[in-house]
Amino acid sequence: MRRGSIFQLLGIAAIAAVITSLVAVLVPWLPIPASKEAGRIHFVYWFTTVICIAVFAVVVAVMTYSVLKFRARPDDDSDGPPIHGHTKLEIVWTAIPAVLVTAISIVSAIVLAQNSRTGSHPLVVKVNAVQFAWKFTYPNGKSYGYMTLPKGRHVKLDITANDVIHSFWSPELSQKQDAVPGQHTYLVITPTRTGTFPVICTELCGLGHALMRSHVTIIPAPKFDSWLKSGGQAPAGPPGLAVFEQSGCGGCHTLTAAPGANGKVGPDLDNLKQAAAKANRGPLAAFIKESIVKPDAYIAPGYQNQMPTSFGTSIPPDKLTQLVQYLEQSAK
Repeated sequence: MRRGSIFQLLGIAAIAAVITSLVAVLVPWLPIPASKEAGRIHFVYWFTTVICIAVFAVVVAVMTYSVLKFRARPDDDSDGPPIHGHTKLEIVWTAIPAVLVTAISIVSAIVLAQNSRTGSHPLVVKVNAVQFAWKFTYPNGKSYGYMTLPKGRHVKLDITANDVIHSFWSPELSQKQDAVPGQHTYLVITPTRTGTFPVICTELCGLGHALMRSHVTIIPAPKFDSWLKSGGQAPAGPPGLAVFEQSGCGGCHTLTAAPGANGKVGPDLDNLKQAAAKANRGPLAAFIKESIVKPDAYIAPGYQNQMPTSFGTSIPPDKLTQLVQYLEQSAK
């Protein structure tokens, strides 16, 4: 190949590489990582992307050069010259991809091994998924419908599910893990920056799958220690609000008085008085308690019963009373 042809190939490859690199860099494909594990995963992503851009540029250069240099004339119906294979070229284009794929495999294996290390004293948080809410339980026995983590400390998530397969994912933490009934899967998270980030179910789990969301709040380690020693108190508010949030009710129901409660799977709790009147099942408090303890006793028109039947036993009697009173007082 002549020197001029080589320069043409290199020029086309450079143009393709620059355009592709701009698309890769200027478009925010990934969120800003909030954990060491996410940072490592992003490194693998960009490592692979750089290799892909290089391969893409070479392929585009060869294809473009071939189309321009060796295109047939409109009236040329003759056969092309017989060309024998080029052994050295075939070795090169086999060896280079093999080396690149091996490099990606080695880097990925190292990152997976690093992301599995929990350290000597990790904070263990039990994550329980249920249609359609998350429940996070801490070593002190307290449970919440949202998660709070300390910055800079290894955290081990012990993930399972009550009913069907769910999948835990927080974009800023990057890692994703299935929640399987009867099994325990694990994720290690080491938060690196404070803030509040979404927690999303990414496994189709039923009617309310799209609304099965929560959040994780990362706070400084000293503040977290105080939060945990105080029993992991929920945000200030009526006692029933804490029970409401701990039970994940906001994932399926809308309630204006409860921050973040905008679920659409179940009936709107702002309209409990009207719902109780239509159901004709006694006083409002009795109707609310029955709906929690025996959700299949009465199903509001236009809805299917997706609510767990375990709240009657999983919520202590005193907490259940607080929840009923809170919903009764919040109803319009």
